[in-house]
Amino acid sequence: MVKALSFKGDKKPKSRKRKAPQDHDDPDATDSKQLATTTTASAAAEEDDSWVSAEATGDVSGPVIFVLPTEPATCIACDANGKVFPIAIENMVDGDPTTSEPHDVRQVWVANRVAGTESFGFKGHHGRYLGCDKFGMPHATSEAISPEESWIVIEAPDQAGAFCLQTAREKFLAVDDDKAPPEVRGDADTISFGTTIRIRMQARFKPRLKANKEQKALEKISRKELEDVVGRRLEDDEVRKLKRARREGNYHEILLDVKVKGKHDKYA
Repeated sequence: MVKALSFKGDKKPKSRKRKAPQDHDDPDATDSKQLATTTTASAAAEEDDSWVSAEATGDVSGPVIFVLPTEPATCIACDANGKVFPIAIENMVDGDPTTSEPHDVRQVWVANRVAGTESFGFKGHHGRYLGCDKFGMPHATSEAISPEESWIVIEAPDQAGAFCLQTAREKFLAVDDDKAPPEVRGDADTISFGTTIRIRMQARFKPRLKANKEQKALEKISRKELEDVVGRRLEDDEVRKLKRARREGNYHEILLDVKVKGKHDKYA
C-alpha cells in the first residue's frame, strides 16, 4: 500500500498495541508469537520515513529527489504545468547536500522500473512523468511513459554514490551552473561534473537498508520473551545461545534443542 508522503516535523499517529494471551504449552501460540515478532520488524521498516542516499542503481525506488551539483545546492522540481526547473534545497544538515531532504512536494519524484526494461520512469507530484524532448528540453507533461519519459540510471564512474540520467536519445541530463538561475537540460553528450547527481530516497524503499533493519529488529529479543517461547526459566548460557542463533539464522533449530533439553531435565 502506498503511503502518503511525509516531511520532517510532521506528527506521527500513535498506534495501539494489544497484548496477546500466553500459552506455553500450545505450539500454535509459539508460532503466532514468532509471526508477530516478524510482522513487528517488517512494520518498523515500513514506518521509516527518513531519507537516505541511493548507493547503487538497484536502490532507486519510491519517492526520490535529484540533488544537482550546484552552489548553493538545488534539486530538480516541476510545477503543475510540467515546467522543469532547479529549486533550492532548504532541508540539509550543516549545508551538506548529501543529507538533503525535500521541503516542497514539487521536489519529489516517484521512481519505478519500466516493465521489461532497464529504464526508469519518474512521476511528479501532479501525476505526470519526467521526460526530455528532441531539443533537449526537460518537461513533465505526459501522463504515460513513452521513450521520452524513459531514463537509464547510470552510476557515475569517478564519483561514488553519484548517478547520471541518460535519455532514450543517449544524451545526459545536466545542469548549467554558470547561468543565473541554473538551467537543466537533457542534451549533454558526455558524462561530466554537470551531469552527476545525487539521488536521495526514503529509507523504507531501499532494499538493503530495509533488510538490515528487519534483521536487526529480529535480533533484539529479551530474556523474558525467550522464556515465554520456551515455557520455562532459562540458564544464562541458553539465553546467549538463543540470541546468537537469531543472529546466525539457526534460531528455530536451537530453540527446539533447548525445549527438548528442558523436557529431559524435567523427567531426569
